[in-house]
Parts: sequence; C-alpha cells; structure tokens
Amino acid sequence: MSAITGAPPLLRATVRHDGRRFAPWILITAALSTSSVLVYPWIFPSEEDRLALAAAIGANPALGLIFGPAYDLSTVDGFNAWRSLALGGFLTALGVVFLVTRATRAQEDSGQAELLASGVMGRAARLMVAVWMGLALSVLLGIVVGVATALCGGEWIASMLLAATMTATGWMFTGIAAITAQLGSEARTANSIAIGTLGVLYLLRGVAFAMEAPAWLVWINPLGWMTETRPAVDDDWWPLLLAVALTIVLLVVAFLLQARRDFGVGAIAPRPGPARGRDRSVWRLAVRVNRAPLITWALAFVVLGFVFGYFATSVKDLLAGDSGVQQVLAAGATSADDLVAAFIVTILSLVGILASVPGVQVMLKLRAEELEDRLEPVIATAATRPRTFASSVVIALLASAVSVLIAGTLIAALAAAADIGVSFGDTLLQAVVTVPAVWTVVALAVFVVGARPLVSLAAWAGVLISFALTILGPTFKLWEWILAISPFWHVPDVGVADPDWMGLVWIGLVALFFVALGFVGFRRRDLAR
Repeated sequence: MSAITGAPPLLRATVRHDGRRFAPWILITAALSTSSVLVYPWIFPSEEDRLALAAAIGANPALGLIFGPAYDLSTVDGFNAWRSLALGGFLTALGVVFLVTRATRAQEDSGQAELLASGVMGRAARLMVAVWMGLALSVLLGIVVGVATALCGGEWIASMLLAATMTATGWMFTGIAAITAQLGSEARTANSIAIGTLGVLYLLRGVAFAMEAPAWLVWINPLGWMTETRPAVDDDWWPLLLAVALTIVLLVVAFLLQARRDFGVGAIAPRPGPARGRDRSVWRLAVRVNRAPLITWALAFVVLGFVFGYFATSVKDLLAGDSGVQQVLAAGATSADDLVAAFIVTILSLVGILASVPGVQVMLKLRAEELEDRLEPVIATAATRPRTFASSVVIALLASAVSVLIAGTLIAALAAAADIGVSFGDTLLQAVVTVPAVWTVVALAVFVVGARPLVSLAAWAGVLISFALTILGPTFKLWEWILAISPFWHVPDVGVADPDWMGLVWIGLVALFFVALGFVGFRRRDLAR
C-alpha cells in the first residue's frame, strides 16, 4: 500500500461533500471582474470622465494600498486589472485556505480522519486530496472568471491573464494552507496562521506599491509577483512561473511535515488547561474563550496603526507627485488640506471595517460553542440566557471599539508629528466617531447569531457591504441612497466647519434595533438549532 492509496475515491467523496463550499468564492470573484467590464463604459463614457477617475484614485493613496497600482485606467481592461487583480487573488486565497484546512486538520478535530484511517487509506492520502482540490478548484475559478470576463466585453488575453493570477494565488496558498495544517493542532490555529500570512503579505504588497518602495520589496513578496504580470498593460506571463515554483516547494515541505508528525497533533502543541476551572461567571468565561484571538487582533491593530500612520506622514509627497492630482488642484476643485483630510477619513473608515471583523468573530464563536454543546451546560446553571448572550455581545462591541482606538491613536500621533495639516485631536476624534458605524456592523452579527443562527454566514454581510459601498461605491458614482446603506457613509467629517452629527444618531438607533432583536431571538429559540 502506497502513501496515497485510497486518494481517488476519497477525492470524489470530498468533492461531492465540500466542493460546493467553494462555489461562493468563484461567484464573488467572477462578479468582481465582470461587473468592472460591464459598468466601466457606462459610468465613465468619455475621456474626461476617465481622467477624473485617474485623478481621484491617485489623490487617495489608501485606494492604492487596497487595490494596488493603477497602471492604466483609460481602458476597460486596465480598470478591471486595477480593481480585480489584488482583491480577486485575496478572495481566491481565502477560499482555498478554508477548503484545505477543512479537508485536513478539521477532519482530525472532528474524528472523521480517524474513521477514514481505519480503512484502506495511505498516510498521505487525505493531504493529497486536499491539495488536489485546492489546485483544481483554483483552476476552475480561473476559467470561470477569465471566460465570463471576456464574454462580458473584456479583451481575451488580458482577461485570461488576470484570471491566471487568481489561479496562481490560489495555488500558492494551497501550499501555505497545507503547511499550516501540519503546524496547528486544531483547524482554528491552522486557519489563523494561513490567513495571518495572507493578510501580512497583502498589506506589505499594498505599502510597497503605494509608497513607491524599492523594487526588491515587491519581488520578495509572492503577491507582488502577481501584480507584476500587469494585465492589459504589459501582459507579462512569466511571473506566474515563480508562483508555480513556490507552490511546488511549499507542497514538498507540507508532505515532509505530514510524514513526520503524529496523527491528531501539530508542531504547535496546545497548552493543557488547569485541573480545576477558575472562571466563576459567564463574563470571565467569555473573556477566557476569546482571549487569545483578541490579543492577536490588538497586536494586529498596533501594526496597522503604525503602517497607516507612517503612510499618512508621506501623504503630501504622494499627492504632490501625481500629475492628475495637480490638475485637480490647479482647477481649484479642492485643496491639499482637503485631500489630506479625505485621506485620513478613508483610512479610518478602512480601519473601522477591519475592526468589525473581531466583533463578528466573537459572535460566531458563541455560535460555535453552542453547536459543540458547550453552551447548554452553562445555561443550565444559575447563568441566565440574556446574561450569557450579553457577555459575548459586550466583548464583541468593546473589542471592535478598542481596535479602532488603538489604530486611530497611533495614526493621530504620527500624522500630528508630521505636520501635514491635521491635528492629533481632530484625527483621534475622527476615529471615535467611526466607532458607532463599527458597532452597527457588529450589531448585524448579534442579530444573526441571536435570531437567525441557521444562516450564520450572513453575520459577515455587514463587513462585505460596508467594504463594497464605502471603498468601491464612490468610484462607481453610485446613488447616495445606495451608499447610505453602509453605516460608514453616515460618519461625519470632523474637519469641516459644520459636521452633520445626525448620521451618528441614526446608525446608533439601527445598532440598538439589531441588538434588541438578537436578544429577543436568543431568548426564544431552541439551542443548537
């Protein structure tokens, strides 16, 4: 019996059982790319409109941090490459990480792997199945995205190269997820390491391009290789070979690690818990359950604060070097101080959207505890349902607010020290008024977990909608009533003479409404249903 005996039938069974979980990632990335080529001629019909778009994007380096460099915004394919290349690759990698971890480490957590191993199954068969699925579904995603984009109006070579970068990114993170599945002793740890790696590489890629850093900073980053393919501009295919080579190396390392570790454990062993429990209240229990990820998120926002703060200190130099922005300034449409203030508002909105993620995770952790039958014994004690639910809600809201304030304080300190025209107090106040918008996003997750837990994935809807409308909406000149769906649209700019504070009142009421519905639903429904 070889190491991969039993892999083909297991692959067929796994694809039937888990393959459909990758379908949303294919649909999202295809929608991201096809929507670009469909709406671009409609929204920007003239050369003047396209020059204004280039000026607006160049005027806000925060957009470059998210989407990467805009090499050519005068064509449909150039615009699609700017909007979809980095973000599409990020989404593909995220889907592949979840897929590979579920087919490897999560099976060991649930005991399913032990059941499979009791049959005629080689030691490396399960990892081989996960790798095959990651590679094959990344190819399928690339084919769907490339063909759909070309049929919707994109140029074939540029569309297929753009789709190939997403496939290559999926391949590289198939290798990374295969390794982290050997390092972590549970699926949550493996996912955290892989997604943390993705987040760090994505942030460093954005900073390298937005700050016009030395070329070697781009070429040491695998995500930087994908940007250097430059679809619709140079159409360079050869950086994809680097991705293929890295994937092979990562997979070799993963199989070596898998062959040397004990079944059911990883290289990072979990610490044993105390012999006797010391947490005597649901509040302390909620803190203990969420302590490790919240500390990790706090450290991540310290890093984000320094990165965005350093970014803010160079904003005037970045704006001065862009000819499109100079044309805007010369036309008297705005001022340098206005652009700096708009930049600060944008990056704090982005910080707010990211800060809502730990809040949503806390609520979904409560749902996971419920499904694993660890919540029912707690509620069977003197702890009431509302108090148990409230312990997670309060931590979710506090964690998000603290995350915004950590990054906001660092950005305010660095921006004020750089003398770019914004004060420490105004920048910190801008961070504070962003918090109610973050709470509204978290409140939607409270409602979903409390009242409609069967669709727990909908808890992420607030994060996705806020990102799409806040960051992408203004670029597409969407109507204000659509932009107003995002709570971050209602955050006032404290730098203007007469800020509109009523927006905070409205989103505060919406947040209270969702939280109240969540409490009512959690009190009335059956557990683990």
